[in-house]
Amino acid sequence: MIDAMDFDRALFRDELFDAELFRAELDARPWASYTHAYGSAEDVPGCLRALAGDDDAAAEEALSELYGSILHQGSVYEASAKAVPFLAKIAAAGIRTADVLLLIGGIAEGGTDPDSGPDSGPDPGSNPGADPAGSGAVRESDEAACRRAVVAQLPLLLASVEHQDRAVRQAAAWAAGWTGTAGAAVAVPALRDRAAIETDPLVRAELLTSLVELDPEGSASAAAGAVGPDSPPELRIAAVMACADIGLPWTLDHHEAVLDLLPLDRLAADRHDHSRNEPLHDICLTLLDRDTGADREAVFALLDAALRSADPEARTEAVWAVTTACELSRSAPARLAPALIAAAAEDGPDDETGALSALGRLGPSGAPAAELLAARAAGDGDTADRALEALLAVDPVRAASLLARDLERRPRALQAASGGFADSLPVVPYDPELLAAVRRRLATMEPGGTTPFWLTALLASWGPDASDAVPELLAALPAHPWVLPKALVAVCPPGRRAEVADALRARTGTGPAGERIEAARALHELTGDHGPLLPLLAERLAGGAGGGGGSAEPIRETAEAAAAVGPAALSLVPALRAALNSPGAERNNPQMDDDVAVAVALHRITGDAAEAVPVLGGVLGDRDGLWRRWTLVRAAVAAGSLGPAARPLVPVLKALLGDPWQTPSAALALRAVAPDDLDAGHMAGLLLDAAEAGTAPFEAVDALVAFGTDALSDEHRARLTELGERDRRVVRSGLDGTVEITDERLRARVRAAVRGE
Repeated sequence: MIDAMDFDRALFRDELFDAELFRAELDARPWASYTHAYGSAEDVPGCLRALAGDDDAAAEEALSELYGSILHQGSVYEASAKAVPFLAKIAAAGIRTADVLLLIGGIAEGGTDPDSGPDSGPDPGSNPGADPAGSGAVRESDEAACRRAVVAQLPLLLASVEHQDRAVRQAAAWAAGWTGTAGAAVAVPALRDRAAIETDPLVRAELLTSLVELDPEGSASAAAGAVGPDSPPELRIAAVMACADIGLPWTLDHHEAVLDLLPLDRLAADRHDHSRNEPLHDICLTLLDRDTGADREAVFALLDAALRSADPEARTEAVWAVTTACELSRSAPARLAPALIAAAAEDGPDDETGALSALGRLGPSGAPAAELLAARAAGDGDTADRALEALLAVDPVRAASLLARDLERRPRALQAASGGFADSLPVVPYDPELLAAVRRRLATMEPGGTTPFWLTALLASWGPDASDAVPELLAALPAHPWVLPKALVAVCPPGRRAEVADALRARTGTGPAGERIEAARALHELTGDHGPLLPLLAERLAGGAGGGGGSAEPIRETAEAAAAVGPAALSLVPALRAALNSPGAERNNPQMDDDVAVAVALHRITGDAAEAVPVLGGVLGDRDGLWRRWTLVRAAVAAGSLGPAARPLVPVLKALLGDPWQTPSAALALRAVAPDDLDAGHMAGLLLDAAEAGTAPFEAVDALVAFGTDALSDEHRARLTELGERDRRVVRSGLDGTVEITDERLRARVRAAVRGE
């Protein structure tokens, strides 16, 4: 056992920090050869010297730079481990000790436990990247090296737990908790000894949290014993969170402790675990992740009570937790709707807790809130706009007429009514009043902004039902030539086709190239006339058109337009071939997307897959780049469009099946290319894996339907049924406020698939 007090006194003797020796040791390291978040770590010694210096402003700046370089957003690097011994010397000398201990603890938190055993890697003081000649040693990861380096400083951390300064004790207790399995044997007894005599509530809370991190089973009784009202608030809420983390059953004592302590955020403001600084939210998240009926009901009961609190701050915390509960649990909206509606009614006109805006998360379960939302939507300003946005999710028919009355002053609601970003929301159904308002808005729109895009999306979704808007669309076309052609094609009735075609044809001869191409593409879609389009595409492929003020992807869009024309675009083939990147060239994702689109165009124009197959094979076989998901999906879809002619691509398509992100597109491509080579049962299992993981659930379910749900085994059918009926949402990510809606769409799709529809 470490004699902490003796070690503490020794550490802080002035003679233990020799500034000249410190600088010499610092300069002896090859920092330029180490790396951190921004590349070479050659700047680290300067930061460490400043941190150890007498200039407080320079030291503060150095600390900030170190957080940015060796602990960048929680990530650690080779230089992070190298810096730890020097940081320890600074802290041991009593120089900005609390701040430096927090940095050391952050490096440990970003690290991972080193592998155990005789060949687990180099010592903490050695170079983790070194491979001694002939040793055959495996390079230790930067994360493991960082954790090992901090474990080597446990004597400092545990001695500092005894420091007279509360801030130092708290920082040291927190940092020691991140030393993992390698440090637990030494750290746990010392932390327990300190916890037995510590009196400061914050330090006690930090000690308990660290003990639970290092020894959850052995600390369970201490956590449970600190939940009661005799514990100070900081320790009490830390104990509740610890009990949840350990996995102890949720009890009435836990429930009452949380409600007694609301609002909780103030109790975490001075804690060092910044990833857990919203206690109510974190407790609910932990319990919901257990995915049991009892734990869900515990969360719902807790949030129901918190939403009804008389304290607005407590209700604000509860509203934030409710939004997460609705994102994670399919039963949450219905269960929490009454309390959330009550909280929204309790708020003043400014939606001070956010409850009014959160009502949109309830979807149809929020129908009882329609009157409240409609009343608030009739007001002024942003709150009224947010109320109408929520009403669109709760009662879209009623919301449509309210939006029609004040369309110009409801930008958020208009965006939601039009499908939101990336079509993440359902478009509001056709409404005559809203169409009339849209027509009036078209007549007064200024160039620029997002309004034309939202109106176009809304009108396009209504199709011919919105044909009365053709005069306003034609009048506004010169001011908005990039976006309105799409709306014109979508709403144009047969009787006005000639008029609209003449207007589009006129636009193909004026303005920037991108706008002319957009008009020409719309004309081709409307009438089949490709005459104006082909020379514009040829001009762009030749490089004479540039982006045309609209598209950042001219080659891809040009190839897609050429593919839509088909064999009539034969004159573009030489230019399309020239647009391909050189075989074997290093390509980024946009360049690969260009090549995929060109390959598809060449096939559709010539009817020959010989050119497309090697191009697609080159893309499908290159899976190592960042953010490659959608490029590979597009390439797989393109391969499937070639049919049996793409048989040479079977090996690379099969290689994609192991990636849940790629499984659906690869499976469908293989079905089109080589259906006889597939094991239907194995494919169904892979697709269900992808759907259950939430990686590509819609695509996976659609692929299952394409393969035929009638042929599913009993096991696979049971898994598909469970996907639609389980409480945990399958869709777990998306734009803010869209997860619930998207998951309900998926649920409906799964249920239809189970029924064979």
